[in-house]
Amino acid sequence: MPRTRVHNLFVSADGFAAGDHVTLERPIGGAEALFGRFDGRVIDGVHGIDEPVTLDRALFSLWGQGVGAEIMGRRKYGPQTGEWPDDGWRGWWGDAPPFLTPVVVLTHYPRESIEFPNGTSFHFIDATPEEALRTAQEAAGGLDVRLGGGPTSVREFLRADRVDFLHVAIVPVVLGGGIRLWDDLAGLEERFTVETIGWASGLTHQLWNRKPAPARGR
Repeated sequence: MPRTRVHNLFVSADGFAAGDHVTLERPIGGAEALFGRFDGRVIDGVHGIDEPVTLDRALFSLWGQGVGAEIMGRRKYGPQTGEWPDDGWRGWWGDAPPFLTPVVVLTHYPRESIEFPNGTSFHFIDATPEEALRTAQEAAGGLDVRLGGGPTSVREFLRADRVDFLHVAIVPVVLGGGIRLWDDLAGLEERFTVETIGWASGLTHQLWNRKPAPARGR
């Protein structure tokens, strides 16, 4: 059964997972301290670097395994708000975005899709979590769907009970502001089993797996 997965979601010790002032010059929006320990070289597998396979790198490398499509919020795609400007913007990643799959971008301002030679394509829709997930599942061709963030989108899908796996990396920094992950999610842990792993890097990894639905009586 295909799953909806969240990977490598970095959260500060005080619960913030993104900055709140994204601009062209500051794409992380003030939350840069969250990502100092992230090794993006391994998102396609640990075979990509000739260095020891640490716990952090092993978990980071799960990002692309078995994934056929991604869903992301508009803030992850770019800094623009409102109607899309005619500025030629094609995302933060240049001519070779790392996704290599269809990507559903959630926005209140749908627009034409954008395709890249490496297999990445962006599709801009205005949809509920349920509708967006159906669109992404159709595009994924039976593989899993990755929910790529940011935290507002992840929180909406958690609230709608549409997340099967969640990997959170808690970073020992205090941001003091930004966009929080856990707001309005009281009791979320009752739907998941939660494993916590600390590591020498200072990161604390949490693996949230949805509990099986209770069997129905006859």
